[in-house]
Amino acid sequence: MVIREQLAQAVSEALGAIGVEPVPTNFVVERPARREHGDWSTNAALASSKAAGRNPRELGQELADYLTENRPPHVESLEIAGPGFVNFRLAPTWLYDVLTEVVEQGEQNYGSLQIGKGSSVNIEFVSANPTGPIHAGGGRWGVYGDSLARIMARCGYQPHKEYYVNDRGVQTKLFGQSLVARKNGEQPPEGGYQGEYIEQWASEMPDDVDPVSWGIERSLTDAKNVLAEMNVEFDTWSSEQALVDSGAMDAALEQLRSTGNVFESDGATWLRTSEFGDSEDRVLVKSDGELTYFTPDIAYHIDKFNRGDHIIDVLGADHHGYILRMRAALLALGKDGDRYETLIGQKVKLTSDGEEVKMSKRAGNIVEIRDLVDEVGPDVARFAYLLQSIDSPQTIDLDLLKTEASENPVFYVQYANARIHSIGAQAKERGVVRLPLAEVDLTSLTHERELEVLRQLSAFPEILEVALAERAPHKITNWVRELAAAFHGFYRDCPILRTDTDPDLQQARLWLAEASRVGLAIGLDLLGVSAPEQM
Repeated sequence: MVIREQLAQAVSEALGAIGVEPVPTNFVVERPARREHGDWSTNAALASSKAAGRNPRELGQELADYLTENRPPHVESLEIAGPGFVNFRLAPTWLYDVLTEVVEQGEQNYGSLQIGKGSSVNIEFVSANPTGPIHAGGGRWGVYGDSLARIMARCGYQPHKEYYVNDRGVQTKLFGQSLVARKNGEQPPEGGYQGEYIEQWASEMPDDVDPVSWGIERSLTDAKNVLAEMNVEFDTWSSEQALVDSGAMDAALEQLRSTGNVFESDGATWLRTSEFGDSEDRVLVKSDGELTYFTPDIAYHIDKFNRGDHIIDVLGADHHGYILRMRAALLALGKDGDRYETLIGQKVKLTSDGEEVKMSKRAGNIVEIRDLVDEVGPDVARFAYLLQSIDSPQTIDLDLLKTEASENPVFYVQYANARIHSIGAQAKERGVVRLPLAEVDLTSLTHERELEVLRQLSAFPEILEVALAERAPHKITNWVRELAAAFHGFYRDCPILRTDTDPDLQQARLWLAEASRVGLAIGLDLLGVSAPEQM
């Protein structure tokens, strides 16, 4: 049982013992915002006072007195703070248990949660139109969606990663016409596609192919290749055209009509989305008989609802209006709105020499994700994208990411991992063998640098839970950086292989390094970033 659960159980039993009935279940045990306030804190007295009809601070004092007399394991002292918080100060022994837990559970199991309990979740992300290379914003959403899926898997879900291919409609026709025009040495049609990539791809296009089909396949191949370089893979690539050809579109329209929420006006077919929270009603079929983009999207989401317990769409910054209309359509169909979730990603700006990078050498008026990967490498690109919350605009400094210094966040973290492996290699050269953990006395780990590493490792299950709840992979990024910083401080101030290091302390520090390696490996894997053994 982790320390937070031990303390929560002790608090619950103490409340019952001092006459609080019923014992509340809504109190929390958490780390104080400031370290000087102790190792852990609970609001149990505040959560209980109203129902118990007692002053919260007096109740908190009574709770602290009882727990002092009936002290839980590892607790050295308790104190009252503010209106009734109870703060716990713990002996380092709880951190030695953390080290043992990390090592014994290892990369596969440490910090794993079963919040999802095996339920399936369909995560659709990137889904750029197949009419050109993926831009920098699409790369951000790709990395984010992939990392979110990794987090959800570690929390007991069964994630399914999906890419929706908008391979029909006017934009694909213009794309094909643009390729043909460039192949013939002509300008693309009005509203067509520009950029050097059109000229390059047109030069590759055979004469005897359908330009739309060939161009879509060329675009998807490019997307798959560059995303794979960034360690982003998809379980399913869903084609809009295939959805239409399968009859799913007609079936969706019939389902919508059967709800009584479809009506005809001005020669067009409409859905009463305004009845379900949208700002206005939406057209399903235009007056010329052409489907709007909204109709195949509805059919696609019906299909996804049949394949997943929970649906997550990761959308671009210009899709705020889309959320209400899609949710309204699903509600009109009688679907559970709580099963549908949308996440909006904000735009990315790249800078170099203090100036915004506005032009791509390949893509004319977009910054292509391939340019970023070529410039800084896939690991650095992924890590950079995951430094901030997806819902905030991001500026990426290319010059910083190309440096191999502590200011480069991914270099700093990966270097910590490489240092751990170098310790192992040096130990082997010197004939130093790490003893089985059961034979090592961990109580010699008393230096503040050592304890800080253990505190960071202990925080991982909580960080993972928050990252899941808030759909926030950057929480993992922050934790990995803090663990790396703690390890670098430990490495600098606590010699491991130096000849004057006490043999027992040396063994404990070797195991602390191993626990750090496990923690870094877990965090980097959730971020989709490699853990190199040498740098």
